Amino acid sequence: MTALPPLAALLLLIPALPIGIWVAWSDMKSMKIPNKAVLALGAGFVAVGLGLLLLGLLPFKAFLWALALGGIVLVLGFVGNAAGLFGAGDAKFAAAMAPFFIGADLRFVLGLFAACLLGAFASHRLARLIPAFRTATADWASWTHKDFPMGLALSGTLIFYLLAAVMPLFQG
Repeated sequence: MTALPPLAALLLLIPALPIGIWVAWSDMKSMKIPNKAVLALGAGFVAVGLGLLLLGLLPFKAFLWALALGGIVLVLGFVGNAAGLFGAGDAKFAAAMAPFFIGADLRFVLGLFAACLLGAFASHRLARLIPAFRTATADWASWTHKDFPMGLALSGTLIFYLLAAVMPLFQG
């Protein structure tokens, strides 16, 4: 499922969880993923990754590959955005997320993303039908926007992946 040691995943969850929540909230509210959030996630990976290097939890080669993976996803994201497949914020956030998945089983990550995408879409569409929730969040652009706030699904994928990688710490 994951090549990340559980302790490494726990430490990476420290920046990923609040930033993921920020991205999901911002994308639902304004249909934008702030560049500050993307930069914060990238900086969070670099900072924690350097700590993981010092602790011996991440090999230097894997750290470099993680950064390269982020660059590759950024280039692919620019191409996908230019083709109109997804927004620029989604592409940049996916690139900032990519290093967190270094060594992961691609089948697991894609399956998790598919589940998060379906869950996020269904939850978002259901929530907008609940009058009390809709009234409390009346200023959210995603309720009436033609596009879906993909930051919700991307953030869920990152957070649930790291949580899955942490689980062995809590098993007997």
